[in-house]
Amino acid sequence: MPKKRSGGGLSPTQQAAKFLGVSVLAGAVLAGIALPAFGALGLAAKGSVESFDELPANLKTPPLSQRTTILDSEGGQIATVYSRDRTVVDLKNVSPYMQKAIVAIEDSRFYEHGAVDLKGVLRALNKNVQSSGVSQGASTLTQQLVKNVAVEEAGDDPTKVAQATQQTIGRKIKELKYAIQLEEELSKKKILENYLNITFFGQQAYGVEAASQRYFSTHAKSLTLPQAALLAGIVQSPSRYDPINDEAEATKRRNTVLKRMAEVGDISDAEAATAQKAPLGLKVKKPKNGCITAVQGASFFCKYVERVFLSDPVFGKSKEERAKVWNQGGLTIRTTLEPQAQKSVQSSLKDHVYKSDKVAGAATLVEPGTGKILGMGQSKPYGYGKNETEYNYSVNASMGGSNFGFPTGSTFKPFVAAAALEEGRPANQQYSAPYQMPYPDTVQTCSSKPWTNDGRPKYTLENESASEKGPYQLQKAMELSVNTYFVQMLADIGMCPVVKMTDKLGVIQGNGTKVPEVPSSMTLGSTGLSPLTMASAYAAFASRGMYCTPVAIESITQTVGGTKKSLEVPKSTCSRAMSEKTADTVNTLLSGVVDSGTGKQAGLSGRDNAGKTGTTDSRKNAWFVGYTPNLSGAVWVGSATQKVEMTNIRIGGVWHPEVYGGDTPGPIWRDAMTGALEGKEATPFNKVFIPKPPEKKDRGDNNGNGNGNGNGDNNDDNGDDAGFLSGLLTNGGNTNGGNANRGNTNGGFFQGQSNGNDNSGGRG
Repeated sequence: MPKKRSGGGLSPTQQAAKFLGVSVLAGAVLAGIALPAFGALGLAAKGSVESFDELPANLKTPPLSQRTTILDSEGGQIATVYSRDRTVVDLKNVSPYMQKAIVAIEDSRFYEHGAVDLKGVLRALNKNVQSSGVSQGASTLTQQLVKNVAVEEAGDDPTKVAQATQQTIGRKIKELKYAIQLEEELSKKKILENYLNITFFGQQAYGVEAASQRYFSTHAKSLTLPQAALLAGIVQSPSRYDPINDEAEATKRRNTVLKRMAEVGDISDAEAATAQKAPLGLKVKKPKNGCITAVQGASFFCKYVERVFLSDPVFGKSKEERAKVWNQGGLTIRTTLEPQAQKSVQSSLKDHVYKSDKVAGAATLVEPGTGKILGMGQSKPYGYGKNETEYNYSVNASMGGSNFGFPTGSTFKPFVAAAALEEGRPANQQYSAPYQMPYPDTVQTCSSKPWTNDGRPKYTLENESASEKGPYQLQKAMELSVNTYFVQMLADIGMCPVVKMTDKLGVIQGNGTKVPEVPSSMTLGSTGLSPLTMASAYAAFASRGMYCTPVAIESITQTVGGTKKSLEVPKSTCSRAMSEKTADTVNTLLSGVVDSGTGKQAGLSGRDNAGKTGTTDSRKNAWFVGYTPNLSGAVWVGSATQKVEMTNIRIGGVWHPEVYGGDTPGPIWRDAMTGALEGKEATPFNKVFIPKPPEKKDRGDNNGNGNGNGNGDNNDDNGDDAGFLSGLLTNGGNTNGGNANRGNTNGGFFQGQSNGNDNSGGRG
């Protein structure tokens, strides 16, 4: 057995022998012969070295990964993201000093030898024997390029990176053969160009252009002699010679490079001496990688764009294919984000909800008729520190949002109204709408099995105020957000028309599942949805019944090997969700909400607008969703954990005994929309005339004087929904409803779904 040093490594004699073996290997490779196992030199175990001729003929060179730039709709930069910060440049755009410095210190005979420098091998062997160690290597720039290509192909997979850099004879054989191939196919200048673009220079900088920007805030073509020598010196050990963390060691290494440049005749001794006396002159530009660096609070939108890319099949059939394209980078992504709208959204949120508040706010703006997302922001910044979050409250869980979205309260009621109008109910439909009533015994679903009020006692609900008791017609019920009215409407038409309507409007829960066929979910918004979902659905009212799926990307170009190509991007799909007459009627109804109803504080001046308020159980969520003919927006304010009740609370510096959808989300929506629409045309709605119903005697006891105890913590804005429902209505008569039962809830980071009796509409 060969003797080892106490440190566990090979002795100097063994190291020299191994190095000699590599030189023999190099000669064998140049001869193009199959290699035996050099057991005597400890170079390989039997079977570990492939025959030279059995290796693949061509080196598969992956496109170099580069930074991706994300732009807004006007071409302004939102952020840059990258797996590796690299900008590929031609050799003509690299300083001659840099070209000479890297050759001098890494491979001074680069222009004289082929793939393997046998003279350099012998020189290194002699140097290593003299120093009783391995102090000098003999890999040519071409061989180093091959190794770097393998590392690039490995990406961020640590196992593959280890395989690409492991010190084995098998890897060395591949490296040598591919080096020969490159020397045959490429000119020396092209090999040098590729090397300078692929090499790691530390501090997240790959390639000479990124390194020049990182350390000196300049371009590679402008590097001075001392700067070029510093960068060339870093390559051998980016951590050891990091000038930011160890200026003395980096200076020593730079001066070694300058000395070597003088030795090989690239510069004079005088030039070297002058440059060695120069300070490092660092002008460090910090890395700006990732959506966390996005401008105008667009970090969450930026991450949404990334999620779209990684999840949409248009960018690759599999998750792995899409990730590979994204990590390769070189993309220029022009998005739908409108700078004016985004600035307005973020400014409004900042004014009304502080990042240190116990609750959060989120807002999304969507363009009717196109589905384009024009603005997306929230009160808590993107990040991982105090009062920051990486969760995007505006989108579904699959796109980085909360587990389930957030209960929407009475903002769900317009979907019920639209379904009823599509079923032929008149715009002046009237119901008795008492203050408090039980659910009916059954409500028809889309299946043959109806929902049944099987609570013991039966489930009941009530309006926000005891003064709210019918009869009401649709317009007044919408303005006041009368709970009992809309549950009566649901009982009248059944749940299936509402299901069909919400399906057409893309309304799904934040966890990606359909809204359950339960009266509390189908009328009063007891299940969680996202602001993006709500803004997109309401946009269909604004566009007279045409629903368009939300879209965030306008175009993408990719630069690969100096060539630009356009990539296909997801398109918005638009389809008719309701008739123009139905949409126009809903627009007329919801205009009344901001004119004289619960949303008066949200109303815009100088242009037609419409919307709906919503507040939920114990005031854990408050909403305003509204629109003009050319812009739709949804604003949510509430507890991300669903543990904070918005009573006796300070939000944005304003004290609230009780939060309503009209007084907190409403002003956020108003200010965001006002700024986003400034200078834009004030297009009018196509409103319809809604006649008052004829005077007639009501059926049953319209006062709904019952003994039901609806203890469902029903809270809403001036008659808005009882977020947590405990029952349904009948069409009048005396009631005898029992106490409301809440379902047990799932905990978690965000609002959970009810796992109790579905009839209760319980929420977490």
